[in-house]
Amino acid sequence: MTLEGKKVVLAYSGGLDTSVCLKWLEQQGATPYALYLDLGQGEPANDVKAKALDIGAADAFVRDAKEEFVREYVAPGIKANALYGGKYPLFTALGRPLIAKKLVEAAREVGATHVAHGSTGKGNDQVRFDVTTASIAPDLTVVAPVRDWNMNRPEEMEYAKEHGIPVPTTKESPYSVDANLWGRSIEAGPLEDPDHEPTEDVFELTSAPEDAPDEPRYVEISFEEGLPTALDGEELPLGELIASLNTIAGEHGVGRVDMIEDRLVGIKSREIYECPAALAIVQAHRELETLTLTKDVLRFKVSVEQRYAELTYDGLWFTPLKAALDAFVTETQKTVMGTVRLKLYKGSSTVVGRTAPRALYNKDLATYDPNSTFDEAAAAGFIALWGLPARQWAGVHGGIEQETMVQ
Repeated sequence: MTLEGKKVVLAYSGGLDTSVCLKWLEQQGATPYALYLDLGQGEPANDVKAKALDIGAADAFVRDAKEEFVREYVAPGIKANALYGGKYPLFTALGRPLIAKKLVEAAREVGATHVAHGSTGKGNDQVRFDVTTASIAPDLTVVAPVRDWNMNRPEEMEYAKEHGIPVPTTKESPYSVDANLWGRSIEAGPLEDPDHEPTEDVFELTSAPEDAPDEPRYVEISFEEGLPTALDGEELPLGELIASLNTIAGEHGVGRVDMIEDRLVGIKSREIYECPAALAIVQAHRELETLTLTKDVLRFKVSVEQRYAELTYDGLWFTPLKAALDAFVTETQKTVMGTVRLKLYKGSSTVVGRTAPRALYNKDLATYDPNSTFDEAAAAGFIALWGLPARQWAGVHGGIEQETMVQ
């Protein structure tokens, strides 16, 4: 692929991969533009822009997308309890379709024919960027310099050194870090050994459980139609609530995930995540659903949640199935309102209370007090009908053989 004279918009983070990509694009004769999105990662935007221009960008766009990220991507993920592998709250995967969307918008602004990203050939992000771009702008060509160039991280570090590109990654600290408001990931280096215990220098958002406060912290998260609206009784915009809860839960050591993950490309990888607010919010949301949704909806929604997480992880955000699942999830959330109380203590988060104005729990039915309104006399007839198929089978086939019972 020749890039001579082509305008290319690069999804730029300021890290190792995208910094060397920017210089590489310039050396290929392209006119590179850098696009940096603020998704709550907390980096100084001006520093990132200055760095991109110093490396060789024709221009660098810095845009605040936190509100859109929270509203259009994180919020649906909360409603769907989206956890890939039952653990990972998908903060990187949720950000990628938004970045790809903004890449397309920037390409239209400058008249670019190409967009680019810094993903490798082993990762999931390459699929998310490529497929999302194809879903919304199939006329644009996607360039992935690191993947197509087949350069590994040590070679990238050497290239950066050779061209005077300042990057945070060194041979002494080889971690690859990605972050936004919803979480932070750390990988590479010694973490590639699944038997290696992460050292404390890996973590930024969470305290070591043994160093967390000796007194537990109770927090109350209130929800309206499936989304958090208040923390400890104070109404907050969702982005501010997430930021506050990240600090509170992280201080108490809550939010660390160490998992073996099945990547889309077919390999297993060891991943370290920090996501204090995400894990606490999803835990509280799930608990509130048990109080406000019927048994059949809860059971069916579990399968939807798993598929929803897979679609998000696999880069299929802008697809018909994802839109259909969104409609189902939104319908289920109309009655999910109430408050859940969590106890945060030395790395654990435990549900210790829940209330809901439309709770399906009825104490008068559930209580074992003599004044219970439950009609126990009806139980015998119910059991007889419920067990009728089993009794009929046993009558026809003679029940379970003695030998089978012994085994």
